[in-house]
Amino acid sequence: MSNLLKVPTMAEMMASGETPDVLFWVGCAGSFDDRAKKITKAIVKILQNCKVKFAVLGAEESCTGDPAKRAGNEFLFQMQAMMNIQVLDGYEIKKIVTGCPHCFNTLKNEYPELGGHYEVQHHTQLLQELINSGKLRLEGGAEFKGKKITFHDPCYLGRANDVYEAPRSLIEKLDAELVEMKRCKTTGLCCGAGGAQMFKEAEKGNKEINVERTEEALETSAEIIATGCPFCNTMMTDGVKLAGKEAEIKVLDIAELIASASDL
Repeated sequence: MSNLLKVPTMAEMMASGETPDVLFWVGCAGSFDDRAKKITKAIVKILQNCKVKFAVLGAEESCTGDPAKRAGNEFLFQMQAMMNIQVLDGYEIKKIVTGCPHCFNTLKNEYPELGGHYEVQHHTQLLQELINSGKLRLEGGAEFKGKKITFHDPCYLGRANDVYEAPRSLIEKLDAELVEMKRCKTTGLCCGAGGAQMFKEAEKGNKEINVERTEEALETSAEIIATGCPFCNTMMTDGVKLAGKEAEIKVLDIAELIASASDL
């Protein structure tokens, strides 16, 4: 079977006189980072399997401006945002699903003050909806049955937007054992990548924050560390490698778990 996934762009869909139900906002990491591309593919496979009518912007998608804003460059953020809003409004986009909490938070909470009003979902929220409506069935979840999985709350999904239950309910649907870290949900600890920290050198200290967070995950004896953010995935993967545990412990996005359990 070919690994090539055919995903329509908004331009292609509009040219054929069609309108998608949802725009999949891929994000910078999901487009360019080799590890995050696997998460993008998992989301696409699920959407296609569930017959969700969706499209991507393709080359017309630009960074939401999140890193610029977090780093203090409000001018650059507004330039990026206005450019994206122009494209989104040109296609009369109503609903957006993102693979990244940073994109999710920025599009949902910061674009409205610049005139961009959309219904925005994180992919875990959409996956939960698809399961609840019966469109997505987890038939091949045996590989996760009884396995210990811990979920690392992304800052911009959890504490910034109060989305805690969607990812956890998806893990529980796998017949897996959800084990919580000592700091989770409203008291979750950042992986160290948010707030544009992903793109700068670490400051002086005696321990990297992603190492601290990975140690908390390892304390749960989980076999899988589940994430819902490409940045978190990178930071937790690096932490697991540093601990010399990459042979025993997997770091996977919720979408990858669900795609795998759905035999996609």
